[in-house]
Amino acid sequence: MDLMLFDEAAEALRALVPSDLGSIRVRARRYGLKVWFAGDEGRPGRDGLPAAPREHYEAQVIGAKHVPEATILAIEIGFHCELRGREANDEALAPLVATETRWRKKLGDEAVIGGFLGRPDDWRRVSETWADPDLGDPDLGLEIAMRLTDYVVALEPIRRR
Repeated sequence: MDLMLFDEAAEALRALVPSDLGSIRVRARRYGLKVWFAGDEGRPGRDGLPAAPREHYEAQVIGAKHVPEATILAIEIGFHCELRGREANDEALAPLVATETRWRKKLGDEAVIGGFLGRPDDWRRVSETWADPDLGDPDLGLEIAMRLTDYVVALEPIRRR
């Protein structure tokens, strides 16, 4: 059975995220995946399963209109704050902003702190984009999982303090 890109990334991510961070929850769909930790679940989604909380890690396909370097599409990988209201999102992101020099050593200059792609006035992110990736590349799922693991390992200990 062939796995879809983000199903493959989800399976790899489960093996890559260190167990000392806790039990991860992963929800893959055709154009992305969301990751969070047990105990952080949101209310049940339409399918009856716990939904990802408003603060979560994500890898997803996005339109080229959000990434100037892209001509067709892009993949965004990182951490999202999707709470209600700009102030709540700024507050949730504040510990990461305050410790940027620490996690930047692990994530590099590719990680952008800023407005959410598509909803910059309300939601916030620490993420990067990959312009025009080859979605048929057999290594892409693993590459996505490895990079999303980098974000989880760099940011989650700071978020928990």
